[in-house]
Amino acid sequence: MKPSGALRRPLVIAALVIAAMTVLRIVYASAIELRTDEAYYWTWSKEGALSFLDHPPGIAWLIRFGTAIFGDTLLGVRFGGIVAMLVTQLLLADIVRRLTHDVRAVVVVVLMPEAALYYGLLMAKVAPDVAMIPFAVAMMWSLVRLAQSGDGRWWLAAGLFAGLSLLSKFTAIMFAPAVAAFLLVPDWRWRWLRSPYPYLAVLVAIAVFSPVLIWNAQHDWASFRFQGVRATANYGISLRTIGDYIGLQFGLVGFVMLPVVLSGLAMTAWRGYRSREPVAILLSTAVLVPFAYFFLKSMTLRVGDTWPMFMWPVGFAAAAVNLAMLSKEGWSAQTIRSSLFWVDTALVSGIAFVVIVFLYYVAAPWNFLGKIDPIGAEAGFEQVAARAQAALDETGATWIATTDYRTYAMMRWLFRGRVPVIEINERGRFQDFRDPGMDRIRGHAGLYIGRQPDDHSPLWDRIPATRAPLAQVERRWRGVLIDTYTIDELTGWTPELSPPKDSPLFRWKVLAWKFEKRSLS
Repeated sequence: MKPSGALRRPLVIAALVIAAMTVLRIVYASAIELRTDEAYYWTWSKEGALSFLDHPPGIAWLIRFGTAIFGDTLLGVRFGGIVAMLVTQLLLADIVRRLTHDVRAVVVVVLMPEAALYYGLLMAKVAPDVAMIPFAVAMMWSLVRLAQSGDGRWWLAAGLFAGLSLLSKFTAIMFAPAVAAFLLVPDWRWRWLRSPYPYLAVLVAIAVFSPVLIWNAQHDWASFRFQGVRATANYGISLRTIGDYIGLQFGLVGFVMLPVVLSGLAMTAWRGYRSREPVAILLSTAVLVPFAYFFLKSMTLRVGDTWPMFMWPVGFAAAAVNLAMLSKEGWSAQTIRSSLFWVDTALVSGIAFVVIVFLYYVAAPWNFLGKIDPIGAEAGFEQVAARAQAALDETGATWIATTDYRTYAMMRWLFRGRVPVIEINERGRFQDFRDPGMDRIRGHAGLYIGRQPDDHSPLWDRIPATRAPLAQVERRWRGVLIDTYTIDELTGWTPELSPPKDSPLFRWKVLAWKFEKRSLS
């Protein structure tokens, strides 16, 4: 693909847009205080554990990569997400280039993520999904190379990237039906079923994923049981959770972009399964199967905002390829013009929306959403930390205790090792964590920081500590009260880092606690 001067112009414009949006993400990453989950994953990056209860270790390694360059700063923690976005765009561009040899389709596929709020802005917010996305797209890229070359060694590359995807987040397994359809539906199935390469690819993936398997074997398969509860939980059919799921997809992918991508996926699936074309089968199935699964789950459970985000980049590739295929398949000029119009509308309106959201959080002084604002709801912990520091100075206390992992993570982030911070319950989350500084905890007074009304948990009936009220502090964002926290002095007790597994101090959050209780009985 050697673009002429006329076609080179869109490539230059796309490069300038990507550069500008990358700068926007860097500014956002450097300006917005960490959210609680980001701080939690940052604490993982400081530990030497092979894996963790909630997720595999990929996100911890990604954060460690960024902080090795920029230190324990906002940009350092989030830098990996900015790199992940650029790597994803490069892989998508090469997938579409190889499949279409169409400059316009390449431009479309690299701009689609920029026009989707989650990728165009929120990829700067690190999460396990952010670590997984480039590896998942790299797996798809490897399978595209396999389909074009017929070289079985590309199965090994796909296995490597599949293992790295799983090492970032378990939901990567939801691409398995797409890979199975890619292998079994086309006419080449007997060739590959007789070949050693697909089976070697599985072994490569398992070998790469082995740190998670080893950690879980050492800890009663805790991660799999924890995620198993979340996958099988059922609270009864709810129209509200269905609406939340669909609404989030429109908001995070784009109000125009989502229908454009879904229509492209439907046409790609029809084209692929009708003609047994491997790549069309792969790309469409990789999105439509998880999309349908999450829709079914949303009938009985609230689907998390980031859970489906790993699949949409593959959908962008399918939609861009479909756009190029319309003219090759002889669709009418009106159909092609209409498709181009809606793609252009999705790109322009989506990028404008991303910029508006950026300006709202970085430059505007208002709070339009109140306590439900997704950024504001987790902002303002500096106010809590400042009052805690004053209490430490007043009492001579040497450590901080919490009873929820969000407060724990934010206090650990904001104090940066100056004071030991420990969550005294949910100790199952902290298996294989380093000593937080017991020499500064044992025999010394501490502070308890708890969100109201969690500070009155029945858990305290089992803890022989003396609590003396010191202060209450409000956490506010742009003038709106988000939460109120209690600060107490703790004396006469030393927390236990490794309580028995049947102890209420070991169990993690309520959803998983119900499962844990059954498994222990």
